[in-house]
Amino acid sequence: MILAAGRGERMRPLTESTPKPLLEAGGKPLIVWTIEALTRAGFRELVINVSHLGDRVVSALGDGRHWDVRIRYSREEEPLETAGGIATALPLLGDAPFLVVNADIHTDFDFTRALTAVPQDGPVLAHLVLIDNPPHHSGGDFALEAMRVANEGTRLTFSGIGVYQPALFASVPAGTKRQLAAVLRPQIDAGLVSGEHYAGHWSDIGTPERLAALDRRLRL
Repeated sequence: MILAAGRGERMRPLTESTPKPLLEAGGKPLIVWTIEALTRAGFRELVINVSHLGDRVVSALGDGRHWDVRIRYSREEEPLETAGGIATALPLLGDAPFLVVNADIHTDFDFTRALTAVPQDGPVLAHLVLIDNPPHHSGGDFALEAMRVANEGTRLTFSGIGVYQPALFASVPAGTKRQLAAVLRPQIDAGLVSGEHYAGHWSDIGTPERLAALDRRLRL
C-alpha cells in the first residue's frame, strides 16, 4: 500500500493545484519513483489511498499496467491519518501481511526485504524501518533494542516504511481517523513490533525546499 491521501499542507502553494504524490523530482512524480522501486522488488498488487485531489492521482496512474502492476484505490472523503487510511483499505489488502510506504519519501531501501519481515503466522504484528533522525525531526519516534521496537530509549525516526499484519488494525473502524502511533504503542509495549535500522539514502519530501534538494540530487 502507498499512502497518498495527505493534503501536503507544508508543500503549499505547490499542492493547491497538484496532489503531493504527483509533485516531480528528477523528471518524474514522487509516487512513480516508489512504484518503480516496488516493481523492481517483485510487488505486483498495489493499493493507493487518495483524498485531496485524488482524481488526479487516479488519472495519472490508472490501473498500473504501465508499470506491470495492478493498482486499486481506496478513496477517503477527507484524509484519515495513517492507521485510519490503512484500516479503511483492509478489504483491498487481503489476509496476509502487507507493506505500507509513504508516497512522500524517496529512498534506496530494498523493498524485497519486506517480503519476509512479518511471517503470516509469526510472533509480531508489525515491522518498522527506522532511520537516523533528520534535522527536521531531531527528537525521533521510537527506540530499537535487539531488533524489537521500544517506546523508551534512544530514539530513531520512523521512515514511513512498515510491514503489518491486518490484525493490527482490527480495533480501528473503517472511515475513522486514527494515527499510526496510537495503534502501535500498545503493541510495542507488548513486544509485538520488530524493527531495523536503515542507514542508506532516505529523504522525507515534506517541503518545497526538500523537494528542490531531491530534484538536484536526482539530476546529478
